[in-house]
Amino acid sequence: MSTGAVEGTPDASGEKPYCIKGDIETSTREAETDENVVLQNEREIASHVISVVDDPSLNPWTFRAFFIGLGLSAFGGSLAQIYYFKPQTVNVSLMFLGIISYVIGLAMETFIPRYGLLRYLNPGPFNKKENAFIIIMASAAANSALATEVLAVQRLYYNITPNAVSSIFLLFSSQLLGYGIGGLMRGILLYPSKMLYPGVLPLLSMLDAFYHDGIAARRKLKVFYFVFTVIFIWELFPEWIFPLLTGVSIFCLAVPDNAAVSRVFGGSNGNEGLGLLSLCFDWQYISSNAGNPMAIPLRAQVLSSFIGYVLCMIVFIAIFYNNIWESQNFPFLAQLLFYENGTVYDQTLIMNSNYEVDPTLVAEQGLPFYAGTWIVNLLSMNLGLAATFTHLLLWNKDDLRAAWTWINVDTLRSWRANFDWKFWKHSGEREVPANTADLDPHYREMLKYPDAPNSWYFLTFVLSFIVGLVVIYKTNSTLPWWGFVIAVLLATVSILFFGALSAITGLSLSIRTEETLVQMISGYLHNGRPMANMFFVLYSYNTVSQALLLLRDLKIAQYAKLPPRAAFIAQIIGTLLGAVLNYVLMNSIIDNEREILLSVQGTNIWSGQQPQSYNSQAIAWGGLAHELFSSGQRYRWVPLSYLIGLVAPLPFWIIHRYWPRLRMDYYYIPIICYYVGALSAGINSSVVSYYMVSFLCQWWLRTRYPRWFVEYNYLVGAALDGGTQVMVFILSFAVQGAAGKAHLIPEWWGADQSGNYDRCLSL
Repeated sequence: MSTGAVEGTPDASGEKPYCIKGDIETSTREAETDENVVLQNEREIASHVISVVDDPSLNPWTFRAFFIGLGLSAFGGSLAQIYYFKPQTVNVSLMFLGIISYVIGLAMETFIPRYGLLRYLNPGPFNKKENAFIIIMASAAANSALATEVLAVQRLYYNITPNAVSSIFLLFSSQLLGYGIGGLMRGILLYPSKMLYPGVLPLLSMLDAFYHDGIAARRKLKVFYFVFTVIFIWELFPEWIFPLLTGVSIFCLAVPDNAAVSRVFGGSNGNEGLGLLSLCFDWQYISSNAGNPMAIPLRAQVLSSFIGYVLCMIVFIAIFYNNIWESQNFPFLAQLLFYENGTVYDQTLIMNSNYEVDPTLVAEQGLPFYAGTWIVNLLSMNLGLAATFTHLLLWNKDDLRAAWTWINVDTLRSWRANFDWKFWKHSGEREVPANTADLDPHYREMLKYPDAPNSWYFLTFVLSFIVGLVVIYKTNSTLPWWGFVIAVLLATVSILFFGALSAITGLSLSIRTEETLVQMISGYLHNGRPMANMFFVLYSYNTVSQALLLLRDLKIAQYAKLPPRAAFIAQIIGTLLGAVLNYVLMNSIIDNEREILLSVQGTNIWSGQQPQSYNSQAIAWGGLAHELFSSGQRYRWVPLSYLIGLVAPLPFWIIHRYWPRLRMDYYYIPIICYYVGALSAGINSSVVSYYMVSFLCQWWLRTRYPRWFVEYNYLVGAALDGGTQVMVFILSFAVQGAAGKAHLIPEWWGADQSGNYDRCLSL
């Protein structure tokens, strides 16, 4: 293995990026020459497996494509918001969207007659471009908009309910702002061959298999139908009938009344414990632990996230039982702020009528405390972000240098010359270069289609920017206009760096950890204004996240040869529909589950951990940054951890340079750092099961049965995700209270409704 391996972590969409540059154990299909050869990296997949051939006669602009796309967008947008209020965040799988859209399209092609008005639902064979159009629309909708987090915090902790119009426009502006900036940068972050986007390669490989060998693909789909049906039925048990299956702990069953056992071995309920040696039989939580375990290379998991998890358990236990930061005064796992005596901190008592922190009131109430484990989580995210920069500069400097070769006068002149203000008159025709040999082969095929011009994206940016400026003054944000401008400028710079980083390596860890950095910057810019902190993060961090989602989806379109204008329309429709559904579901869940969302632990069905975390971070950074995190203060090591993270990869790089046989290049320090705080929230009983499935699929099946692994591993993984997510969607509305009163299964031994489901002591 060459140096510079980069392991994958979940991105904003929840999909797992894949390792590149000499990574190991990644595979999606056999090579054409030898069906038992295991492909070693995604560069081989992009050049040998994903088809470059395009059929311009395929039409994505069908009523059927819009019909399926809107239906899956409604499903994905609703499910994403439901999962936002779950004790463990689960993302709607791209692979599942790809397969389920193919299945529905195939069914419509097969069973709907082609005469009269029905021909609009079945215009002919369901084609690859229709499928790509649907995937992009549905994936754009299948994310919980960060603006709903802001609105949820306002409702839960500030008793503010902005009117529906302001709320919807807040969602639209924050979701589309990143689209505008990302679209304007697509010439830099999308078109070059170096911008690989390894996380989407298995999806495109699967689509190629479906449409290049239809008979074989339909045969494989029988496996998908079977697995989907089995897991769909099975999820009734851990999710409703027999919730003990969420986490079976021998230690808790043997010693049910011991607090230490509950903290260390419990984990079936939100914020219960570390789940050490617990077994989980709920695929929802196994797959959400660190992404689908069937998709991530084993060595990336064992040498990175697994080491981080082990360290996390050791550090958490040490922090708590040594009473560091007075940890024993507070719950073991919690995201809220507390008084020193352990009661929940009442933030309304330190703010004036303008929602600004009043120093006099703070002196009366005292400074708030975090649970010690949550401080470790903040430290680990900062360590991971800083270590990412150093690690990439040490191991991937050539890749990063290549990503920035566009910075020259000729490129910038060309970009400016091709900008067309009269977007409504732009034909989208592009001049094909005389020498196309150096162009990315997939991009070269796209040149025949009219482009979505820069002016479309510029208009998206301008409208979102103007609406955002208006909304921050209509929603009691306390964020001044200049703070809004700084947030957008910070996002623009971040998109350039993190966009190149994500496109080349598939790494999105740094994007997730950037949220803490943005909160810190805002805290010192707008000290005393927690509400301003939330809105600053919304228009900075979320803008970066949305830009990268847009670029990822445009790469799917490029690989699938979907015309750029079809991709643009699909993204806009999906994003707007998803935002509206996010808003509706958020209000419904808060109305029906408010008390649970405000509680420290929640249940194994609903949890307020995400709005709790967002709010407490806004109070701590936005209102009390100087008092809590500055030099000499209680949590001063949180910002100082950036300095430690910068040097953390150095010892490993030096050892590998002089003693390469020790294979220090296998250890990805940013991931290890990040996972040191990974068990700070949610349901933790799935860790052991996650690694058991990883070992079974990514080592035993991959090495012993490579043909089966290549043909069915990702298909089965997508079916497990899909069947689970559909059942969770149904149960959320039918019995779990997403739209009304909850109807839990009557209490019995396997459903301890009055305590923790694994029968650990409820703390």
